[in-house]
Amino acid sequence: MIDFSLSDEQKEYQKLARDFAAKEIIPKAAHHDETAEYPREIINKAWDAGLINNHIPEEYGGLGLSVLDGSIVSEELAYGCSGISTAMEANMLAECPVLVAANEEQKKNFLGRMTEAPLLAAYCVTEPDAGSDVAGIRTSAKKVGDEYILNGAKMWITNASVANWYFVLASTDPTAGFRGMTAFLVEADSEGIVVGKKEMNMGQRCSDTRGITFENVKVPAKNLLGSEGQGFKIAMSAFDLSRPMVAAGAVGVARRAMEESIQYASQRKTFGVPIASHQAVSFMIADMAKDIEAARLLVWKSAWMIDQGERNTKFAAFAKCFAADTVMRVATDAVQVHGGNGYSKEYPVEKLMRDAKIFQIYEGTSQIQRLIIAKEIFERKRS
Repeated sequence: MIDFSLSDEQKEYQKLARDFAAKEIIPKAAHHDETAEYPREIINKAWDAGLINNHIPEEYGGLGLSVLDGSIVSEELAYGCSGISTAMEANMLAECPVLVAANEEQKKNFLGRMTEAPLLAAYCVTEPDAGSDVAGIRTSAKKVGDEYILNGAKMWITNASVANWYFVLASTDPTAGFRGMTAFLVEADSEGIVVGKKEMNMGQRCSDTRGITFENVKVPAKNLLGSEGQGFKIAMSAFDLSRPMVAAGAVGVARRAMEESIQYASQRKTFGVPIASHQAVSFMIADMAKDIEAARLLVWKSAWMIDQGERNTKFAAFAKCFAADTVMRVATDAVQVHGGNGYSKEYPVEKLMRDAKIFQIYEGTSQIQRLIIAKEIFERKRS
């Protein structure tokens, strides 16, 4: 039996996130975009409301929400502003490897603290010369006694300067390629960590994106996640949890762009009638609506699959790729619907278009998603 209706509890979470976006995010989105100021006050309010870390299991102080529940929340928050929601939800990406591979002590320590105070975490994998090619990372970890010595540089790390701890992928055996990669949980106040300048990005400008350098950073062996050589597998497995929620954020931005277009097209007149009466405009918005609906369904299916204990790698890639490409197309068309006004900061679609682009880049580019999909089709041959 197939049922696309949301439960009463899911509707409550959806409403909570939607109301929060309307009250706390949308009124302040332009300010944070213009100033690139980190939205700490909004994040603290979101933590108080239970909108951050809600996927952490109840035994560690969280709500234990499913990936589908989290995706519903992510869509609503990104509708308000994906720059602010990315700052809020970066915790999720850092925590996913802990959920996947941590032992009990690590979960109590690194997840438990996140529910006791409005702390933040960061996922440190990308490097200046290793983005899509995760197997090309050069950050190294050498075991000395009961510690590992970490050296290297990471780049484009969200929440870099505000995080309490980092998930870090490093090589413990450079001769073994991706099979020599190991995952660590690193305290952000460790000696030898140097956080770089804030990157001034095209969109999602209030997100704290920076480089991080590790200079002989000592990491206790107890903070090794899993075992040596399992790091790449852990990092990739975490994406099966996170990609549906990132794709949901793309759906939220696309929905906002469409609704702004509907409102504008209903009010703006040419030749004596609203521009929505012109087929050239109405067809653009019709395409927005159908593609957003399709993207959401892919998000929900990929989230539902992993919640059921099924392998969702292919469908998570479906959702991430389709939603990312959809939001970029929808945001671009929204600017077109607005005409010259769409190119002005006076209207929100200009910001939405800038914010949209990153969805085709982070958490695996749209091209990488296609590689994953092709591999699933031709090598795994699973439906």
